[in-house]
Amino acid sequence: MGRRHKGRQLDGVFLLDKPPGLSSNGVLQHVKRLFGAAKGGHTGALDPLATGMLPLTFGEATKFSQFLLDADKRYLTTAKLGIRTDSSDADGKVIEECEIGEHVNAELIKQFLVDKFTGEIEQVPSMFSALKYKGQPLYKLARKGEKVEVKSRRVTILEIKLLDYRPELGEFDLDVRCTKGTYIRSIVEDLGLMLGCGAHVTVLRRLESGPYTADMMISMDDICALAQTKEDESDEQKYARIDPLLLPSYSPIEHFPKIILDTEQKLALFQGKPVQLEAVAEGLVRLHFFEDDYFLGMGVINSEALLRSKRLLSTA
Repeated sequence: MGRRHKGRQLDGVFLLDKPPGLSSNGVLQHVKRLFGAAKGGHTGALDPLATGMLPLTFGEATKFSQFLLDADKRYLTTAKLGIRTDSSDADGKVIEECEIGEHVNAELIKQFLVDKFTGEIEQVPSMFSALKYKGQPLYKLARKGEKVEVKSRRVTILEIKLLDYRPELGEFDLDVRCTKGTYIRSIVEDLGLMLGCGAHVTVLRRLESGPYTADMMISMDDICALAQTKEDESDEQKYARIDPLLLPSYSPIEHFPKIILDTEQKLALFQGKPVQLEAVAEGLVRLHFFEDDYFLGMGVINSEALLRSKRLLSTA
């Protein structure tokens, strides 16, 4: 028998604009308490230094978190030239300082971005990343002074642009669109080494994750203000203010085709039986019930137009 969670059986996605200086799990637990949610998770940790898009999933929406973890991302970052740190960002210890050569300019940076950081690239994750080694996050091992061999991985940089170069400050800004698992700190570290002076990240902000864009985010200050109960106010009144901020549980998979099921088809799927459809394209689909358009979960259609359940809601 599974463990029962305390709190409300709340389903949906909340798009937090994560503030700096806090861990992803820390802000998740805080927002989870504001909503009184029984179950919650985040989809792709941001470092304490980083800000921006952190989708939080509650209840049944957690079943579709993987689609956000696997989704493309967009970041804005500011890098400081001439200084390398052990974590490749401003939270780490300085390990090297170098003069910024006169050869370093905007055109050279742009050329490296095109030649070395566009398309599919090999990247070695930082020892201060959340990537796990034998069950332990690398950053925990790094803080203990332990070093392990981190294997390189292939990631894809969909687009990378130099937004500004400030030679008087030794700083530059990048706009990066990339696939999952891309470490912006590693891009900045590697680019700094190519320029011959080193570099580290001072600002990192995630603007987009999958279908979610920057204009959809809600700040911690705003959600806290809305969730603050007034004198003689009930929790229900508070929830009435903040629950509308949640996106539907199907929002991570809203881009998949929608299939409407009748009562007989719904019953068959929940009994583990396949459903024969008329000619329809194969692949993943999201399932809704015809009476009230209620979201039921995900299914998959094969080449013979046979629909099988893939991930169904337990509350459907």
